[in-house]
Amino acid sequence: MCFDLDSAPPIPTIKGASVSHDDLVLRAADGNEFAAFLAAPEQPATVGIVILPDVRGLYSFYEELALRFAERGYAAIAIDYFGRTAGVSKRDGEFDYSPHVEQTTNEGVQADTRAAVERLQELGCTSVFTVGCCFGGSNSWLAAASGHGLAGAVGFYGSPTRERGGPSVVQRAGEIECPILALQAGDDQHITAADNAEFDRALTAAGVEHEVVTYDGAPHSFFDRKQTEFAEASADAWRRLLAFVDQHH
Repeated sequence: MCFDLDSAPPIPTIKGASVSHDDLVLRAADGNEFAAFLAAPEQPATVGIVILPDVRGLYSFYEELALRFAERGYAAIAIDYFGRTAGVSKRDGEFDYSPHVEQTTNEGVQADTRAAVERLQELGCTSVFTVGCCFGGSNSWLAAASGHGLAGAVGFYGSPTRERGGPSVVQRAGEIECPILALQAGDDQHITAADNAEFDRALTAAGVEHEVVTYDGAPHSFFDRKQTEFAEASADAWRRLLAFVDQHH
């Protein structure tokens, strides 16, 4: 589990920013239809962000995250993972996501990610990044190895070593085509310092530009407005993310 349903990104709202937002249904190349949420600034954006949620799929936290990106001049699309098994309708907090997560595959998630990348390109984005949390963090890094032409891939507390739905990120490090930013939790019960060190070694061996940042004492899912004791780590992670996008777009 990552964020609670009432969690929110620990990012200041820019009051007065002119943005639009819309619920979408996108279609992947394999015919899958899936839910997505688009937020965009009033002025056309040249930089786009595909947001890959945690295991629960698309819900309010990631819609809010898309809006925070749009307020800063980026177009952002947050996607859902479960179009193949749960359809495109809105879901409440009682949704049992676990069986649906187990049916996802790297191939399916990346087909959906590509559809979101292509929609951002249709909107005029010439540089596209992926940003994900937990399950989405791993899938963000896998997106960098999936031929989407990304400018960069960012993951919060994703597992670089877990095999779920296909090979792990470490196993595919040699296929990664863009810079990587990993924002990891030092007190994560499931992603260890050894996992992060293995990721760093694999990326170095593959010649991939990267930075693996670990926030000592921070738990999994620290990037949450409710986690006030980790506000400094969250603020630093957000600064690093924006600097990464600014550097590589």
